[in-house]
Amino acid sequence: MLTRRLGLISSVCALIAGPALAERRSAAARAVGAQGRHTKEPTETGSPADTPLGPVDTVARWAYIMDFDTGATLLEKQADEEMPPSSMTKLMTIYIVYSRLKEGRLKLDDQLPVSEKAWRTQGSKMFVAVGSTVRVEDLIRGVIVQSGNDAAIVLAEGIAGSEEQFADLMNKTAQKLGLTHSFFKNCTGWPDPEHHMSARDIATLAAHIIRDFPQYYHYDSEKTFRYNNIAQGNRNPMVQKGTADGLKTGHTDAGGYGLVASSKRNGRRLILVLNGMASMRERAEESERLMDWAFFNFEDVTLYAAGDVIDRVPVWLGANPTVPLVAGKDLTVTMPRNWRQKASVKISYDTPLIAPVAKGDTVGKLEVTGQGVPNFTVPLLASEDVPKLGLPGRAMAVLSKYVTGT
Repeated sequence: MLTRRLGLISSVCALIAGPALAERRSAAARAVGAQGRHTKEPTETGSPADTPLGPVDTVARWAYIMDFDTGATLLEKQADEEMPPSSMTKLMTIYIVYSRLKEGRLKLDDQLPVSEKAWRTQGSKMFVAVGSTVRVEDLIRGVIVQSGNDAAIVLAEGIAGSEEQFADLMNKTAQKLGLTHSFFKNCTGWPDPEHHMSARDIATLAAHIIRDFPQYYHYDSEKTFRYNNIAQGNRNPMVQKGTADGLKTGHTDAGGYGLVASSKRNGRRLILVLNGMASMRERAEESERLMDWAFFNFEDVTLYAAGDVIDRVPVWLGANPTVPLVAGKDLTVTMPRNWRQKASVKISYDTPLIAPVAKGDTVGKLEVTGQGVPNFTVPLLASEDVPKLGLPGRAMAVLSKYVTGT
């Protein structure tokens, strides 16, 4: 096995320099200014969150921040612990609604009936009238903007016949999406000892909504919605300030105040989940502070484009003497901003390879390590076919190796 340690080679530097670097410096300057607006430390920090940069204090009992494009974890605190998700549950309700719309089994103009159960439900409400029918699109806004428990139940009953059957559908969908720390008893997040999600699961679900249903995600950024002559504002403080374009808040006595938000700045999107805070004000301040921290301290870096030749590997008895190695796709990673001083990039492969080699074969790996740098490994692929030499060519190659030793 041959291992080669690569410096920050010119091809990498070229990809991260120039206008992109200037843009990041400008973004960093704005983030510093934003950070300056949030210099007040929380009065009670509790245990800190884990990050690639070291511990970071947060008043949230549960916390998770991820990069949308790379999936990198930037901050986590009890991220896989089961917790009361309150109205953040409604993300799963909306995911199923969007799935039915995409499949054509539901339409935005469909009218769904309002049952007495939906009308009588407590908590936040859209204020639908019993015995009436409501357009699906209005119900979506009622769930997302107004956090209406009544709207969620109307959707659940319209899709599955009952809230209980809809909860079964939620759990099946959670399994399909890989939400391993979630179990649903209702469509609203109404307190139930068996009803739970984790912060990481909520972030994963939020990412699926944004990625799977971009045609519907615009509802999340609406700041107000009027129904039945009652106007209500979006309960997400980051959406109201314009520092996020979705997704949801929640509150119960058991779970405290929570929020899941997604923000896109300079082409980069992050998803943040916080829960277990003591007040709406604390939720608003902490979500802004940690989102600013994440954008300021990390960046997405493209180390190699899909077709970049990273190295060439000798091929024994091949029609070509070497085969180029490529990553096969753009290799974009999330790094702390000072990663250049700390990262070590190396590639490993068996040498020589034995012909034949097929295009797409995994023939090596690239590893990135370093203090404060998230470690990762990606496979390296052969970028072309290398057939075996014909019999005369193989004979000459063996003879040459015998004579020269190479």
